[in-house]
Amino acid sequence: MANLVYKRVSTDQQSTARQDLVLAEAGIEDPVVFEEAPGTSSRLHPLQRAKFGELLTYARPGDTVHISEMFRLVRGNQHILDVLDVLHRDQVALRIHDGAFSAMDLTARHPRTGELLSTVKFMVQTLAAAGELQRDLQRELTYDGLRAAEAKGSKGGRRPAVAADKTADVRTAYLEGRSIAALARDHRVSRGAIRTAVADLLPDHTATEEDAPAPKSPVTLDMPGKVADYLRADELDDVERAALDQGVTVRRGQGYTLRVTAVPAVHHRLLARCQPLDGGQGLPAIPAQRKARREYENRVSALKPGPQR
Repeated sequence: MANLVYKRVSTDQQSTARQDLVLAEAGIEDPVVFEEAPGTSSRLHPLQRAKFGELLTYARPGDTVHISEMFRLVRGNQHILDVLDVLHRDQVALRIHDGAFSAMDLTARHPRTGELLSTVKFMVQTLAAAGELQRDLQRELTYDGLRAAEAKGSKGGRRPAVAADKTADVRTAYLEGRSIAALARDHRVSRGAIRTAVADLLPDHTATEEDAPAPKSPVTLDMPGKVADYLRADELDDVERAALDQGVTVRRGQGYTLRVTAVPAVHHRLLARCQPLDGGQGLPAIPAQRKARREYENRVSALKPGPQR
């Protein structure tokens, strides 16, 4: 009987260090590891992920799947139940080594009917719903904070990047001896934004960076609110998250548009992340969300070339 270890991170900026620690402390003997490619979103159904599919193909009756915590494998309520049904069918056990599910036998079935025990199903649904509620409340609090800030005449989130038409002035001023802190105050941006604008002029700039092509100038696009809502709930990398945080909210009736300023490559990456809104791969599509995504796609498609990593 084999011990099958499953690991996943949602962005290529994250590592599996915490998962490795939890699994190492569990003392799993002779683990066979299946690790998803970095950037595999939690929104993609587990049964549609490449490495989890390989794990299920490899598994034999009596094997055990080990994960550090439930949300490395699944997020939504239905995803959990779908996975448990497949594991039961294949007679494969599931062990979660950290988090709220770690004390539960999620594979427990009724001895006569073979169905998932009602108590287990109830706990799974309750804990999954609690996780979704927590994320929804976080989004609502964020929006309330932004509205309160707008009412006072200020904008929430991080300070914006240096505008494309101001970059040359910033670079010239820096070469003339103006400090990064002073330039940040002058242009009402963060010091990090100034450092980005003058990156190739900094003393510690390396030869490799000097030889690299300069990134394309930031472009401002209107992102429909339904797309922004979806992306905010996803696990983005630092650059993508910063682009959303720096976006300017424009109210439109009962909805809103997020005015996002980023280099074309980031717009293309954000567009790729909201692909599930179009449906497909067994996932339902909500017409309003699909329409919103295609509006954003039309705007991003005008930016060439495509995504760059």
